[in-house]
Amino acid sequence: MRTSAGAGLRAIAAQTFTMGSDEHYPEEAPAHPVTLDAFAIEVTPVTNAGFGRFVAATGYVTVAERPLDPADFPGAPAANLQPGSLVFTPTAGPVDLRHLSQWWTWTPGACWRSPEGPGSGIADRGDHPVVHVAFEDAQAYARWSGRALPSEAQWEAAARGGLDSARYTWGNDPESGGPARANYWHGDFPWRPENGYGRTSPVGSYPCNGYGLFDMAGNVWEWTADWYSDRHPAATSTCCAPRNPRGPHAAGSFDPRQPQFRIPRKVIKGGSFLCADNYCLRYRPAARRPQMVDTGMSHLGFRCVDRLKPPE
Repeated sequence: MRTSAGAGLRAIAAQTFTMGSDEHYPEEAPAHPVTLDAFAIEVTPVTNAGFGRFVAATGYVTVAERPLDPADFPGAPAANLQPGSLVFTPTAGPVDLRHLSQWWTWTPGACWRSPEGPGSGIADRGDHPVVHVAFEDAQAYARWSGRALPSEAQWEAAARGGLDSARYTWGNDPESGGPARANYWHGDFPWRPENGYGRTSPVGSYPCNGYGLFDMAGNVWEWTADWYSDRHPAATSTCCAPRNPRGPHAAGSFDPRQPQFRIPRKVIKGGSFLCADNYCLRYRPAARRPQMVDTGMSHLGFRCVDRLKPPE
């Protein structure tokens, strides 16, 4: 279904689809049927220009622009408690891919207005997806626009574009020698991208999926409204797909590997310009990652949904 559902929206028909994957990362399993009511989703991620209109209308200040509370980050150096965000920084050459701290740099002053930190800007990037938005920021924009953030199931169904169980938004075969399909990492990660990659791109630069939606693979990760769990719930019945499922409670989303940080995590979807086949093959509809709600990064954005009224 590709009918318009209002400015910047596409209508997604009520459907039952296969959510998740048993073939890739463990957090994507088990693959299971899910039933959704009709909804509408924005055609592209929210752009810098769109987010700028929200800030101009409301005076909103993003999390990355506010001072940090030392009590939330025990043991953190004082320099890291300044307003700022995490910025991708290419390495000088090949590195051990097990240590992501080598290419992520806490950068005071980095925010949606200055994506790479002080001295950078978005004057020529109005049509790029906004980044460095924490969950609270995305939610504030959604409320202002009269919309909401999508559930994980809504986001995945929209990303699949009607291709149930397909590996990618465009089908089962990887991009290989033909036209470019998405803005994910092409080249040697994390130090030598091919020309035109390794950064955000204007929204809509790559082909849309079967629902007419752009950037559902790569460019930036996108927030969903659901709390994270390390696996999908097991099917409780062989006959009935869960309807409009939502994630677990916030208390179940904490990272057990970092018990000192009692910060809940939401599901993010879609992968980003940093997803490399040899490191993070997550520019796929089933892919999912946790993200602490207080943290924005230079590869993380969002889009909104709107519930469709049933026909009279």
